[in-house]
Amino acid sequence: MLNRRDFLKIAGAGAAALALPRWQRAAGAAPPPDRPNILWISCEDMSPDMGCYGDAYAETPHLDRLAAEGCRYTRAFVTFPVCAPSRSSIITGVHPGTLGTMHMRTGMKNYEAVPPPEVKCFTEYLRAAGYYCSNHTKTDYQFAPPLTAWDAPKGDWRNADRTKGQPFFCVINLTVTHESQCWAIDKVKHDPDKVVVPPFYPDTPVVRRNLAKYYDNCTTMDAQAGEILRKLQEDGLADKTAVFFWGDHGRGLPRYKRWPYDTGLRVPLLVRWPGRIKPGSVCEELVSFTDLAPTVLSMAGVPIPPYVQGRALAGDQQAPEPPYVFGGRNRMDLTSNDFIRTCRDRRYRYIHNFTPDVPYAQQIPYMEKMPIMQEWRRLDAEGKLVGPQRLFFQPTKPPEELYDTENDPYEVNNLAGLPEHQATLKRMRAALDKWMKDIGDLGGVPEDELIERMWPGRTQPVTADPAIEVAAGAGGTVTVRIGCPTPGASIGYRLDEQGRWLVYHEPLRVKRGTPIRARAIRLGYKPSQEVVRPADPT
Repeated sequence: MLNRRDFLKIAGAGAAALALPRWQRAAGAAPPPDRPNILWISCEDMSPDMGCYGDAYAETPHLDRLAAEGCRYTRAFVTFPVCAPSRSSIITGVHPGTLGTMHMRTGMKNYEAVPPPEVKCFTEYLRAAGYYCSNHTKTDYQFAPPLTAWDAPKGDWRNADRTKGQPFFCVINLTVTHESQCWAIDKVKHDPDKVVVPPFYPDTPVVRRNLAKYYDNCTTMDAQAGEILRKLQEDGLADKTAVFFWGDHGRGLPRYKRWPYDTGLRVPLLVRWPGRIKPGSVCEELVSFTDLAPTVLSMAGVPIPPYVQGRALAGDQQAPEPPYVFGGRNRMDLTSNDFIRTCRDRRYRYIHNFTPDVPYAQQIPYMEKMPIMQEWRRLDAEGKLVGPQRLFFQPTKPPEELYDTENDPYEVNNLAGLPEHQATLKRMRAALDKWMKDIGDLGGVPEDELIERMWPGRTQPVTADPAIEVAAGAGGTVTVRIGCPTPGASIGYRLDEQGRWLVYHEPLRVKRGTPIRARAIRLGYKPSQEVVRPADPT
């Protein structure tokens, strides 16, 4: 049993972790009326292959229109070129190397990542500030979504449990561009003869049809995004809503997905914010997808937590462009243990291959289903690859790679060994080394050791049960405080048995006798048991 002094210390620490400005502190209070609704439309496995990015082969009219109504970001990069590590950084604003979420996927080795205790899903701060937060189906964070992250795991702003007029943060994840949708290439609509074949691929009918299928899927996704935007307009919310469109990493094709080149890390990012972002604008600044979380918080007027590694791109807390953005690669599926980190400025990409003996063309069963990969391997076995087509099948990787992305957008000419580029190489190597130290990058820790740190004895830790304290109030009310001794635990509460879990962030004032239900959860832990206490002072 906690004594009162210990309880108040625990409860105070929990409230401080979700501290909000005074105007947000009334329980359940909505933000001021000028706070925007925010909508994310995300897609999978897609590079900036859209008309608005200058791709004449693409057919993306709805998203091209969105770009014309907002801002198009030309140097937007995810942290990892594969979904689960990438999405872990998007939901937290922290790099996978800091979180311990860098291996694809933690579930393949039967564990969840346990981030540092201060790290939360950023939607908790929005919910505490009065936003209704919904996420349509896909999470893939490398840890189970905590009960405090979302009001609803499905649907959108039209959900019946959203209070009328309540500001919303809504995420809709579109999956038709996923790599698995490119395996069947017997029927394609885009003309294969007109597709641009990257120089590292063999130019064959199979490769062209596979690329055409990818573009077909992008067009289908564009129509789905257009339908979402139509619903927003139909509901009279378009002028009150900031809309983002983004992809979680590059094309779901070989040497794009899973590889930390521009092909795998550079993605589309469009943002329309009526009255705040100039229509038809273009931003050439470096953007990391650790920036998405702080940008949303800034737009909503919610303070950005100090542990967040990204910066706000808009809103009152907007921050300047950094000189570099960073990315990486670790285990991919169960067959590929690799360790790569990369640094990108506006022009150059530097790559450090910490495991150079691990080849590029590793056997990853999921990737082997792709017709391009099968064709590429066949021609390699027959000795028919030429020029850059052979690079992917080298038996080892160079320790360092350096590319001039302006003159070599497909990154096939490694400049790391050339005397005239040594100054750039040393500058970017030093920047990457410093960054890895600054963020406490866990990428070099063997995964089995990392799992033991997070789950001692390979057993998932359990969040301690929350403690509920009730004190007498005025007018038939009581004040309720809830605490949890597990460092970094978030607390959910509800006042009826069937209601959704709300985010506890400050003492509650409720009617005497009301049953208080609480659960606690730390990311990567099992949630606590549900604790129920009548709202009567003892």
